[in-house]
Amino acid sequence: MSGITLAASRSAARVVGAVTVLAAVALVELAIRGGAINRFIVPLPSEILLAIPRIIVDENVLHRFWQTTQEILWASLLLAVVGIPLGLLLYRVRILRLACETWVAALAAAPIVLTYPLFLVIFGRSATTIVMIGFAAGVAPVILKTIEGLVSTRKVLTDVGRSFRLSPAQQFWKILLPAALPSVFVGMKLGLILAMINIVGIEFLINFGGLGQLINELAERYDLPGTYGAICFVVLTSIVFFDVTERLERWLRPIE
Repeated sequence: MSGITLAASRSAARVVGAVTVLAAVALVELAIRGGAINRFIVPLPSEILLAIPRIIVDENVLHRFWQTTQEILWASLLLAVVGIPLGLLLYRVRILRLACETWVAALAAAPIVLTYPLFLVIFGRSATTIVMIGFAAGVAPVILKTIEGLVSTRKVLTDVGRSFRLSPAQQFWKILLPAALPSVFVGMKLGLILAMINIVGIEFLINFGGLGQLINELAERYDLPGTYGAICFVVLTSIVFFDVTERLERWLRPIE
């Protein structure tokens, strides 16, 4: 598939996605106005839209958005710098993989957010606590998908590398890593999902900066349009990070 066709497909997908979201919002607006949804639980989307300029001006939401974005950025860097090498280590040392892979999978299912008192004791009530909880919540999928990508590399590719007498480092950079990249990026996306959920959740729980704190404050004031407007900024943060991840993946895999 040519680059022009791919670009056109991506543009069409974005348009379809935007139209679908707008249609869903319109249906929710009609359902609330028709009484099918209680407006004391879910405010009108039009009210949420009108509340966004207010929370930008009055609640300093852009600064909070940047704070949450920084925390997610640091957590994602830790996921890449720590998670991928750990996956490679478990792939290289088979006995270690057999011993630890099940425990890593169990970590992926663990409710890390419930351990936040322990993180508060270790790191204090700071952004470091939030970043480390996000990292701890998201690292398991990165490790597991890295292992999966490396293990599933076709044997013929590694055999060709040996026939050219590539060193282990050359085999990794020229054969194993490119072959494993699709799986590695799936792991990074899963890790980012878990990290973002936990980061915003901990901001909400310990009432410390970012969009989570803003959502907590607005909810306590029972400012439903403002609360949902702040949640929209959380969604915007997710969209930004996933778009950056997809662009990075396309840059590292230009042929596809």
